[in-house]
Amino acid sequence: MGISSDNVHGLVLAVSSSIFIGCSFIIKKKGLKKAGDTGTRAGSGGYSYLYQPLWWAGMVTSEIANFAAYAYAPAILVTPLGALSIIFSAVLAHFILEEKLHIFGMLGCVLCVVGSVTIVLHAPQERIIHSVKEVWYLATEPGFIVYTCIVVVVVAVLIFWYVPRYGQTHLVVYIGICSLTGSLTVMSVKAVGIALKLTFSGMNQFIYFQTWFFTIVVIAFCLLQINYLNMALDTFNTAVVSPVYYVMFTSLTIFASMIMFKDWDSQDASQIATELCGFVTILSGTFLLHKTKDMGNSTTVQPPVFTSPSHPSSNSNSR
Repeated sequence: MGISSDNVHGLVLAVSSSIFIGCSFIIKKKGLKKAGDTGTRAGSGGYSYLYQPLWWAGMVTSEIANFAAYAYAPAILVTPLGALSIIFSAVLAHFILEEKLHIFGMLGCVLCVVGSVTIVLHAPQERIIHSVKEVWYLATEPGFIVYTCIVVVVVAVLIFWYVPRYGQTHLVVYIGICSLTGSLTVMSVKAVGIALKLTFSGMNQFIYFQTWFFTIVVIAFCLLQINYLNMALDTFNTAVVSPVYYVMFTSLTIFASMIMFKDWDSQDASQIATELCGFVTILSGTFLLHKTKDMGNSTTVQPPVFTSPSHPSSNSNSR
């Protein structure tokens, strides 16, 4: 039968999006470094990066490619293929930002790709949506409303309690905010993308309040993600930010999609188990990247993703 033209377009968009996002991580990081030299760093709550053309270049390229991919391709296809952005950002950071990527880091990248391919090959088929009202109906079902409420509460706790106390030492705080809101953003982006496609085909979807509601959600959550992703990039190693963000964002987005579109209904136990194995493989690659990010560097200024209390004498034997 072959692959349909829609799937081919979606695959190309997904791969292109990953390349652009991976490159944009580096462009944005360079913009953040320049902004930090002339003003308050983003990691300290500054916004001088808004005056940097490099930051805007990275921001625009990544968001346009990402939106196009989610608007024209299934989320279940686009999200796992984001692993490619890890490879591009880690390799470019090694050469451009001089953030060293060692042999175990390379192995971690390979594991991320293998896990992503496993998920793609065994992912459920996404439901075909024909109107914004249909998306609204799915989004207002009890299961997804509960998920949305949990996300909002957790994000609020992270922002008002954990960010002031642990944001500078625990990467998971910043990335958790981005990933949780990102899972809801993708669902809204799908709705806006459907509205645009139907409008261009002659069926105006912007006469419905649901379209404008989803548009406001996309704008608000994107601004929130931008703010805290910049803090993460400005504070932590890019080679670690990218894979951790990918794993959390991918996991939560696919989980949200399964709740909203009920993807589990079309799968058996073996398919679900295979997908879980893919996630474990990706998590293993991310862990390996994190644990080896400073291998061979004697002067490390980046704080770790996680910190634990240690006694002064624990480093007395190091040379």
